[in-house]
Amino acid sequence: MLSHFKIVLVETSHPGNIGGVARAMKNMGMSNLCLVNPKIFPSADATSRASGASDLLNSVEICPSLQNAIADCQLVLGASARDRTISWPELTARECAEKFVTAEQSKNKIALVFGRENSGLKNHELDICHYLLHIPCNPKFSSLNLATAVQVVCYELFVASGQKAESTIGDKNEIVLANAQQMELFYQHMQQTLLDIDFLHPEKSVSIMRRLRRIYNRISLDTKELDILRGILRFSQNHNNK
Repeated sequence: MLSHFKIVLVETSHPGNIGGVARAMKNMGMSNLCLVNPKIFPSADATSRASGASDLLNSVEICPSLQNAIADCQLVLGASARDRTISWPELTARECAEKFVTAEQSKNKIALVFGRENSGLKNHELDICHYLLHIPCNPKFSSLNLATAVQVVCYELFVASGQKAESTIGDKNEIVLANAQQMELFYQHMQQTLLDIDFLHPEKSVSIMRRLRRIYNRISLDTKELDILRGILRFSQNHNNK
């Protein structure tokens, strides 16, 4: 879905940023990286910052000029945080994703061009772009780190592509929720325990238990969680009886 996008970095000064961009791209399932006249590359700093995305650095395309880098592209979007005196078609990162992550646009090769860390893209470089690419942020502090800017754009492309990262953490809700009978036994157990440790007084137990029921009903406990809570109650009763 995203193979028709090419990330182009123009005259990057710090090799660590190249590694950071490679990592950001791989996070979002993108692999086409092009460098225009980088100041330092290859570099151990770039490899270190890539943090496992060194395959993108090994396959990177290096060009002497922006014109060479975009020669095979049908559309060019230049990232810019600066206002221009001449009006130019402009898209936010999200609008870019919505417009170009489509089956129809996948036939076109699209360059997303990011400029120098300290000065961005020059006017003559922006002039060859079909759109200016803008990331909405605090107008009083709109300068983004290069890798951060690429990450934001790649994230929007990833989301628009409909891809999902399945979580491998936790039980994925495979443990069933406690049923009504199990919950009722839990409430009876809790009430008796609170009476045993003198937390509840018989004349006030009804109102307090009602509120406790509201708390636990909102949570929707699963059977494992219920077992843990009842284990705590048993421990409290045993400790109180010693």
